[in-house]
Amino acid sequence: MKRILFALLAAASVTFAADHPDTTGWKDLFAPDLSNTVAPGKWELKDGILVAKDHDTLWTKDSYGDFILDLEFKVEKESNSGVFLRSGNIKDVLSALEIQVHDSADGSKYGMVAAIYDAMPPSQSAAKPVGEWNHYTITCKGPLVTVLFNGVEVINANLDNWPEVGKNPDGTPNKFKKALKDFARSGPIGLQGLHGKAQAPVYYRNLKIKVLE
Repeated sequence: MKRILFALLAAASVTFAADHPDTTGWKDLFAPDLSNTVAPGKWELKDGILVAKDHDTLWTKDSYGDFILDLEFKVEKESNSGVFLRSGNIKDVLSALEIQVHDSADGSKYGMVAAIYDAMPPSQSAAKPVGEWNHYTITCKGPLVTVLFNGVEVINANLDNWPEVGKNPDGTPNKFKKALKDFARSGPIGLQGLHGKAQAPVYYRNLKIKVLE
């Protein structure tokens, strides 16, 4: 009986640990007043929800190299946004990797939601319906980039596999002026503002980052 009870307690402990991961080292990506960002006046953070009021990208003032970025987003019909990683030049969005934030998994495979824009499509669709909150966990460690989309790993990329300018590993062209293996390994993180023909808003919340040693 004691052995059975111990086994049940151990199992409960494992379940609790899985549901409540280690929270040490995490911090909010953005200050409540957006004072740690570039172009804060173009965005509004209210009741914990961040939304663009213009097309300008919201950039962190700090640069990040190896990190885990955790966030939620919600789209409307025809929404189009993205999460920029390790920008080499905030005036040139093509100097950063972009994880697509979109209202649909349809369309170009390199532009669908959770893709690395113009470089790598997600392995599968894990999107929730328009109007529901989606969850990204994005990890950058050296050349390695992974994306968990609503708990499903959809991107597992090694940037060293992109050694040529303007070409993806499968031979398809991309728009980048530099080989992805040569992209900056540290830089600001950004959220793309109102974008696309409809200029439909995208909502973000619970943006947290953990720097990796």
